[in-house]
Amino acid sequence: MAEVKKAKIAKRDIVVAIILSLVTCGIYGIYWFIVLSEDVNTLTDDHTTSGGVAFLLSLVTCGIYGIYWVYKLGRRLYEYQLANKEEASDYSILYVVMNIFGFGLVTYALIQDTVNKYAE
Repeated sequence: MAEVKKAKIAKRDIVVAIILSLVTCGIYGIYWFIVLSEDVNTLTDDHTTSGGVAFLLSLVTCGIYGIYWVYKLGRRLYEYQLANKEEASDYSILYVVMNIFGFGLVTYALIQDTVNKYAE
């Protein structure tokens, strides 16, 4: 397996992020959504949509863009893994299904777990 270049993104503790999201009644979840978008943008070197814009679009579309967002993040991470010649799994449909059924925090946690593998 080839050596994967580490991105300049922070490794985040998933348990702490979930607890903070619950304790702050979702306010930290909004921050996590935005930062997670930015981290994936940095990792994949694709800055088409910033985290703030993704959040606003999700807010304006009553969550529909958020479902599309998790699908795109899943696909971008999958393509990043393939580009680095790693064993890759495409979880984008799983992310969509979990978001539709209200498990957004679990989706964020899974995406964060993947992002943490590439953080410095």
